[in-house]
Amino acid sequence: MSDGVDHGAGPGRERDDRVAWGIASTVERRWPASLAVLAAIALQVVLPDDLIRGLGPRWLIPVLEGLLALALVIASPRRIVASDRLRIVSIALISMVNLANVVSLIELVSALLNGSKAAGRPLVYASVPIWLTNVIVFGLWYWELDRGGPAARLRPDHRRPDFMFPQQGVPGMAPGWTPGFFDYLYTSFTNATAFSPTDTMPLTAWAKLLMMVQSLASLLIVALVVSRAVNILS
Repeated sequence: MSDGVDHGAGPGRERDDRVAWGIASTVERRWPASLAVLAAIALQVVLPDDLIRGLGPRWLIPVLEGLLALALVIASPRRIVASDRLRIVSIALISMVNLANVVSLIELVSALLNGSKAAGRPLVYASVPIWLTNVIVFGLWYWELDRGGPAARLRPDHRRPDFMFPQQGVPGMAPGWTPGFFDYLYTSFTNATAFSPTDTMPLTAWAKLLMMVQSLASLLIVALVVSRAVNILS
């Protein structure tokens, strides 16, 4: 029986409600995203020539991506800083990695559907870097765009979230917690393996669209590779 007193009210309760999603990130470090970009570049380098022929000379895209990544590191080596120019460079870099992977995916699909049985095994192996790059690049997108980007998340007046992490959805569960790059990468990985959101929910239209596109690309790779592998084994 209630005693008529709201035991959840008071300053502590107000603080927990704010912790649910509204607190600003204390720091956004550069190195996790930089390592992810380097990994994506390395994965592109190991792809067969047939899967990157639509991108010009083999060295062109990795060199351009490396130059953009280097510019970001030089301008902001440790922490993310608020800069419109740097954010444009960051988005351009992610877009370039994404475009290169889309071209490689199209070439892979064409080769898997039209290639000979003898050429199937190298194509199956080549699908692994493309799938991993898919995970990395969408993790970068989620990290770059959620609540206006890593720099915007440092401000207490940042916009409402595009993704709701479990720690944000339960007031008082993790006071002071804010998502970092690894949390977005984990969200990308689970979306690519489950073909749907798992513990982190998309809240806005663009977040749902990005997750849908990623799931479709991942499903396409897995379905074609499995079917091709069965054909090789048979």
